[in-house]
Amino acid sequence: MLTDVVDVLLCPQCRVREVDSGLGVGDTDRTLWCDRGHSFDVARQGYVSLLTGDGGKFAGDSAEMIAARDVFLEKGHFDPIAAAVSAGVPVDSEVVLDVGVGTGHYLAAVLEACPEARGIGVDVSKFAARRAARSHPRLGSVVADIWSGLPVRSGAVSAVTCVFAPRNAGELNRVLVDDGVLVVVTPTMRHQRELRGPLGLIGVAEDKTRRLGESLSGLFEPVAESALDYSMMLSHNDIEALIGTTQRFTLR
Repeated sequence: MLTDVVDVLLCPQCRVREVDSGLGVGDTDRTLWCDRGHSFDVARQGYVSLLTGDGGKFAGDSAEMIAARDVFLEKGHFDPIAAAVSAGVPVDSEVVLDVGVGTGHYLAAVLEACPEARGIGVDVSKFAARRAARSHPRLGSVVADIWSGLPVRSGAVSAVTCVFAPRNAGELNRVLVDDGVLVVVTPTMRHQRELRGPLGLIGVAEDKTRRLGESLSGLFEPVAESALDYSMMLSHNDIEALIGTTQRFTLR
């Protein structure tokens, strides 16, 4: 819940002025305030929007995309990925941040593996934040644009997870504790290979891994890398849901 992680959050209005002003809960759980009087309403679905300015550079996933992702992930097809992410996060982590949290599927798995951890899920999509807010009782869901600056205190996060999502290396480095861990999942060229040709899907760049290393170089030191490769048996409806997670698509 947001009240469980509010001590880790920053006021986005003060943040853009390079002033770190923390947030607190108002007289009810429906409003967050900073010391300088900025207030942010908590949506009835349990998330809060801490976007600033024009609301972010990207619109994020639509309601249809999030619904499709929820359907696909609930079938357990990507549970091996969730297990691998959870294994990469130290079990004694206190605060775990998931950027591009989506439905909250992966962060919820991490929190189950780390019984004392609190989770913050950040996504630019309000539809994602709405779904993530109900994915786990120890998860606080926030709408924010990682490229505009995370509304999270510096050095307050034990681990960051980033599953198939954009990364702002500078911001991730800022919010992590000195010995913090960053767990990143990116697709290989084999990802959805059987579907890409027949359905005309966009492929994965050959230099994806190299570009990941370059984007993190100087701020993070690689300590481990592992490949996860397995096959899935998908039904017609499963494939439609999978494609629907990234675009509007109907199989004929």
